[in-house]
Amino acid sequence: MSLPTFDWALVKSFLAVLDAGSLMGAARRLGAQQPTLSRHVAELEAQLGTPLFERTGRGVVPTAAALAIADAARQMGDGAETLARQLAGRRNATTGSVRITTSEVAAVWLLPGVLAELAAAEPGIQIELLASNALDNLLRREADIAVRMVRPLQGSLVARKLAELPIVAAAHADYLARAGTPRSPAELPQHRLIGYDRDETIVRGFAALGLSLTREQFALRTDDQVAYGRLVAAGAGIGFVAAYNIAHWPGVQPLLPMLKIPPLPCWLAVHREIRGSRVVRRVYDFLAEAIPRALAR
Repeated sequence: MSLPTFDWALVKSFLAVLDAGSLMGAARRLGAQQPTLSRHVAELEAQLGTPLFERTGRGVVPTAAALAIADAARQMGDGAETLARQLAGRRNATTGSVRITTSEVAAVWLLPGVLAELAAAEPGIQIELLASNALDNLLRREADIAVRMVRPLQGSLVARKLAELPIVAAAHADYLARAGTPRSPAELPQHRLIGYDRDETIVRGFAALGLSLTREQFALRTDDQVAYGRLVAAGAGIGFVAAYNIAHWPGVQPLLPMLKIPPLPCWLAVHREIRGSRVVRRVYDFLAEAIPRALAR
C-alpha cells in the first residue's frame, strides 16, 4: 500500500487555520485569500478521507483527526522552513573561482596572509594565484584581478591605489656584526651591496638622490626579486627592499632612515568587463580592505 503524497501548500494552509481558529484569521496571517484556504482544507480532507474542522459561527473547531495530525504537520512545517533557509543561503553564498596575479615578491611575502583571511571569510571562493612580473595579464585575460606596484594605464582596466610602500636599506644583524653599521648614505660604497643585474632601477634611483653608484659597486647582483630578498635575509650584504618584507625575515633590520628612497605605489586592478561578476567583485573588495591592513601591520 503506497502512502499518500501531501502538497505542502495544503498542509501550510491547514496549520494556519488550526492556529488562527478561523479561515479569515488564517488568510490575514498568510496574506492569502479566504476561498483559497477553504479549498486547500477541503482538498486535504478529501485526501485523508475525514473532516478536519467543524464550522461554527465564530470560526472553526479542529476535529480529533486534525489534532492527531497536528504534530506531524508542524514537523513538516519546520522541515520546510529549514529547507527554505538552506536554499536561500546557497543562493546568497558567494562561490566560484578567481585568478589573482601579482609580482613574485608580493606573491611570496604579502598575499599569503591576506588570502588566508579570504579563505576563512569566503570558503566557497577558490583562488588561483599567478606569480608574475608581467604587466599585461589582465589584458590577455590570464587573470581576473591584479595587485601591482605600478599604476595600470590601460583604459580597459579599473584601478584603485591601496598604499605607498616604503623602500628601505636593510641588512641582517649577522652582516652588520661583521661589517659594521653604516651611519650615513656616504658610507654605503664601503659595504657589500646587493643590487640588480641587468635592471638599472637601483643605480638610477641613487643617481636621482645624488649618490653615484656603478653597477660594479654592487658585489651581489640578481634580477630575481625573491632571490634578492633571500640574499638580504641570509646576511649577504645591504639591500634595498620594501619595508613590509622585513617582518618576514628574522634578524633583518632597516638602516639609514635619512635615505629617502621613493616609495612604490600598490595598485589593485580589474578588467572593466568582469568587475560586475559577483565573485570577482567580492574578492576585489576584500583585497582593497585587507591589503592596506596587512601593510600597516
